Amino acid sequence: MTVTAYTLAVVLDLFVLFIGYRFLFQPGPAAAGYGVPADPAGDAAAYLTVKGSKDSVFGLMGLALLAFAGARAEAWFMLVVALVPLADTLIVLRHGGSKATAFGVHFATAVVVLISAGLLFAV
Repeated sequence: MTVTAYTLAVVLDLFVLFIGYRFLFQPGPAAAGYGVPADPAGDAAAYLTVKGSKDSVFGLMGLALLAFAGARAEAWFMLVVALVPLADTLIVLRHGGSKATAFGVHFATAVVVLISAGLLFAV
């Protein structure tokens, strides 16, 4: 179980880091994948950059916690961070995005993050 807990945590942290990178360097496709398209050449450019920066920091913070503070700290981090994809679910639904994206991407991500937290608490 320890290997599974650590592997899932690392994969999730790297995935969030990738999402941040994508919002910073490919903001148009990243916004479309998020479920609420935005034009990076228009007024949305700053917000897409903010999202990219935030996600990158979340990914790096998760990796740092796992490496330097241990599984329990990472578990608490994952528990709190699960609020982000839950909020993303509501944001996509509220702004006319696809229900499939809201639930199939964002809500499902929240569930996986919560599973990761549970596995890390059990380590």
